[in-house]
Amino acid sequence: MNATPLDQLVDSYLDLTWNLDPAAATAAGVTEYDHRLALYDEESIRAHGAGFQSVANSIEALEIESLDDEIDRTALLNKIRVTTHRFTNERTHERNPVFWLGHLLESLHLLLVFQDRSPEHVANALQRRLGEIPAFLDRARDTLKAPPTVFLDTAAQVFAPGVELIDQVETHCAEAGEDASQEAEAARGALEAFGKHLEALRDGPTESFAIGQDAFNFRLRFDLAIRQVATEVWRYGWDLIEQTEAELAALAKSIDGTSAWMDLVERLRDDHPQAEELVRSYDLHMQRAKEFVAEHRLLDVPDTALNVVQTPPFLAPLIPFAAYQPPGTFSDDQSGWFYVTVPGNGVGDSEKGLRDHCHFDLPTTALHEGYPGHHLHFVRTNRLPRRARMVLWSPIMVEGWALYCEEMMAEEGFLSDPRERLFQKVALLWRALRVVVDVGLHTREMSVDEAVGLLVDRIGFDRGLALAEVRRYCAEPVYQASYALGRRELLRLRQSFFEAHGNGERDKRAFHDAVLAYGGLPPSLARWGLGLGD
Repeated sequence: MNATPLDQLVDSYLDLTWNLDPAAATAAGVTEYDHRLALYDEESIRAHGAGFQSVANSIEALEIESLDDEIDRTALLNKIRVTTHRFTNERTHERNPVFWLGHLLESLHLLLVFQDRSPEHVANALQRRLGEIPAFLDRARDTLKAPPTVFLDTAAQVFAPGVELIDQVETHCAEAGEDASQEAEAARGALEAFGKHLEALRDGPTESFAIGQDAFNFRLRFDLAIRQVATEVWRYGWDLIEQTEAELAALAKSIDGTSAWMDLVERLRDDHPQAEELVRSYDLHMQRAKEFVAEHRLLDVPDTALNVVQTPPFLAPLIPFAAYQPPGTFSDDQSGWFYVTVPGNGVGDSEKGLRDHCHFDLPTTALHEGYPGHHLHFVRTNRLPRRARMVLWSPIMVEGWALYCEEMMAEEGFLSDPRERLFQKVALLWRALRVVVDVGLHTREMSVDEAVGLLVDRIGFDRGLALAEVRRYCAEPVYQASYALGRRELLRLRQSFFEAHGNGERDKRAFHDAVLAYGGLPPSLARWGLGLGD
């Protein structure tokens, strides 16, 4: 199929993005950038900003003939606006050392875990990326200005896993016949020196981590494509918290006669797989969810593998619980990976950690991460015929879809045990709290301690886990609110879809097929395309 003018501009956007962030190209299954690290210094940001503006001008001047093209053009323009805003207004590259360190670690570990490249290519790319680390960290040191203390705290947690990952890369290269010992030694030294530099920054001035109300509202409009502003999202979060807490109390009472749902949840956490059974338990639930989706005709299930495995040792410090790794958009291998970090063996307290994997919680995680959640969504999106919808996504759709699936699968009977339904509601309460904490941290001067207290008091989080969560929320504004907002928008869109089809017909399969034709674009753009009004 010949590329359309809009496809060509999508490719121009991707080329700029991948030049700026080669790890994004690696993640997408594109190999040409595998040997490089990112260009986040001020001069490169200015040059790429001009490039993005040039692409945006061409997109706006494009003659559009169909509604689908208009929707895709809007999504692409919004993505460019958000990308530019992050660097010019939020100044992420100047304020957050983890922005740099995260790119460095991702650039290495993606090459180690993906299986769509030849061993020779991987070893050569790893060696070259190792060789770039000293210069990359020099650019980071020169670019960072007064990082907020919470970002310095988070960065301090990254250095040990970073050294371990470099060690793993050196070993991998040696096993493939590449001697990367010199590059690895220089990389470890550069990482150590960068850590000392960040510690010295603690004695100087620091900025606030909050991006502020104007920037937050900008993100709501262009990243999530919703009309609400921060104050309205704040009220919605509190309403959802109160509603979900009432549902939890009612569920707890139906299970054991008490409305003290938090106490019941703590008791139920004692029922968990043993360490040696944990990966197998997740795999069984992933398979059960996959079969349920197919049997109930909720969606077509792509014939791709979802590998449930124990987290590799070099990744375990970075993944304290579990994580999903989607296949690259353009990769021939469309296998997904679900990593489970088994507590014990030097990774956290065994019994305490296993309680976070209780039997009644596993089904919700399986459907959120696997079927019909993230894995099914990513694989279907990677097969879409429209290029923009393959590569452009918003967290309000990606995370909103997975959270919507938790609710939808409960409606369909997948969570047949009321104790499973209880934990599904606990997961919803967590996402409702994220809305309030996200808005509070970035627009209402909520402190880290206040945010941690909310998670501890309202959902029973361990304080250390709550602190780790809140630190991430400080660095990822708006993303945390997108889960619950996306669920809300999809439930509203589904109701509009049902009403538009008349006669009270509630064909969920038809709705799911219709909305996933828009890939990861925000639900509001899907609503536009489906002709369902505001």
